[in-house]
Amino acid sequence: MRQNIAEQVDATFIFIVAVSFLLLLIVTVTMIYFVIKYNKKRNPVASSDYSQHVKLEIIWTLIPTILVLVMFYYGYSGFKNMRNVPDDAMTVKAVGRMWQWTFEYENGKKSDTLFVPVNKAVNMEITSVDVNHSFYLPDFRIKEDAVPGRVNYLWFMPTEERTYIIECAQYCGLNHSYMLSTISALPENKFYEWYNYKPPVDTVKIDSTKIKQKSDSIKSK
Repeated sequence: MRQNIAEQVDATFIFIVAVSFLLLLIVTVTMIYFVIKYNKKRNPVASSDYSQHVKLEIIWTLIPTILVLVMFYYGYSGFKNMRNVPDDAMTVKAVGRMWQWTFEYENGKKSDTLFVPVNKAVNMEITSVDVNHSFYLPDFRIKEDAVPGRVNYLWFMPTEERTYIIECAQYCGLNHSYMLSTISALPENKFYEWYNYKPPVDTVKIDSTKIKQKSDSIKSK
């Protein structure tokens, strides 16, 4: 079973922050120690004697190298998971325009809200019709640019029935901050009820046709 992308991103972030904090602590404590021990009052005459410590130099070169490689491993593993879309993923096209998102499904259905089934991988094909946007799902820790004339992609899998936020993470003009939408994650049966629902014939058009026919009838009389 694939690892959750959000959990991978969070684990990698926490690891990098923890290592950075530990290194900062070691460097700061060592610096304070040397400032106190080798200050001018304790050492009025500067000494020119020095000696190399080969083992120490190897250690402080080897440890950061290992830490960087571990960070790379976790980062690349998460990136590879993000870019490899599951074979059974449902495809939805996300179209960005100033200043809204529109979602187009494989059966031709369109919506301003992204409806998806729970526990189902969703492959988003992302593009734009005007300027650059960025399709950002903060709850899933993923985003991808929407570029005119190009189709990018990302995938995610909602694991619980709830509403998630969609944002634009690329400044795209005056109303950029209002370019928001939502993901509505539904149980599979409810999703397919919505997906397969076809609205009845437009009654407004029928009524307008009747009115026109009635008007023509009156004129003929």
